[in-house]
Amino acid sequence: MGSHIGHTNFYGTATVGTKGQIVIPAKAREELGIEAGDSMVIIGIKDHNMLGVCPVSSVEAMLEHMTHKLNEIKSVIDKTKETKGK
Repeated sequence: MGSHIGHTNFYGTATVGTKGQIVIPAKAREELGIEAGDSMVIIGIKDHNMLGVCPVSSVEAMLEHMTHKLNEIKSVIDKTKETKGK
């Protein structure tokens, strides 16, 4: 799985079934490493009627990365405050 944020692919369309299910196109599953039984996070943007589907593992990795970056920023801010306080 790549880390290029701006890189997107169009994989086709899916039809919502009577049980609210959709089938993720095979090419998308292959390229993104999505397998049967994977847990997915479903994100909706109501104002635009948009739905996003992400593997839980990808969301966890993103949150870990963001937490690390936020801690780095907090450390710089704390050091700046210490320097100004002297």
